[in-house]
Amino acid sequence: MTLTPALSRKAGEGEGEGANATVRTVVSCSLSHLWERAGVRAHAPPIIRAMQVRFTKMQGAGNDFVVLDATATPLALTPAQLQRLGDRRYGVGADQILVVQAASSPDVDFDYRIFNGASGDEVEHCGNGARCFMRYVLERGLTDQHRVRVQTINRVLELQLRADGGVSVDMGRPVFDHAALPFDSQGLSSRKVGDGELWPLLGHEFAVLSMGNPHAVVRVDDVDAAPVESLGSAIEKHPRFARGVNVGFLQVLTRDCVRLRVFERDAGETLACGTGACAAVVLGIRLGWLARSVDVQARGGKLLIEWPGDDAHVLMTGPAETVFEGEIEL
Repeated sequence: MTLTPALSRKAGEGEGEGANATVRTVVSCSLSHLWERAGVRAHAPPIIRAMQVRFTKMQGAGNDFVVLDATATPLALTPAQLQRLGDRRYGVGADQILVVQAASSPDVDFDYRIFNGASGDEVEHCGNGARCFMRYVLERGLTDQHRVRVQTINRVLELQLRADGGVSVDMGRPVFDHAALPFDSQGLSSRKVGDGELWPLLGHEFAVLSMGNPHAVVRVDDVDAAPVESLGSAIEKHPRFARGVNVGFLQVLTRDCVRLRVFERDAGETLACGTGACAAVVLGIRLGWLARSVDVQARGGKLLIEWPGDDAHVLMTGPAETVFEGEIEL
């Protein structure tokens, strides 16, 4: 792999500490050659036709993404190619692969597809990715609007670039119907707390909902000491969640400030999870633990989550940054 970094700074920006620099990196590598050198050629699925793919690496609160532009030409990558893009040793490395597509409906500006960087499978939703999506389409000149609507697999999101450089996302309404996750509660007895319910699983109590993707949240005294890896992986694959689940570990500091760690479905723990932050705050409000506007401190940064009312949409605000750009042969 050859890396050729070039540092660029916009005209008028300072040279000292705090100046905004954009790192642009050209990446050129043959993944098949890397797999062969690593001695795993026999295990790598064959790629019928190599292609050069341009990408942008982005991050939002430490949740990192490879973003691909498929607005002009459809981009049909196999799950194996998507996995290699997401691989942190043999590819670019990312929690999720985000694909920007031309709008399939006059009611939206773009289609937004999301693929898990570890499995290559398409997933329903990614809130931190949505913020990066907004910044990407502006930086690439795909739109000049600071507010856009995008279509995911199962809902429409509204994204807005704020004056302070942050991005707000209308995440839609939370769904509490167990069939939406799905979650099989048959034979379990819940404990009613406030307007919510806690369900017993593996010796702990979880609240569940869908933000377009499934979430289970457990309250802990200290997220640093929480069994995120062991309990997170066990709940993620628990048979009561037929399609798996994202697992949140919530520490309540005050009614308007929490700490959160999330073990994401098919990805393990990530530095931040936007839908996980929304799920944790909404469930905390229903259970009577939290106010309607909450600062969420993830390991990778801070998010603001707002749920104005029980019938309202959830709003998420946080950072989104371009890390570098490049090209890779798949």
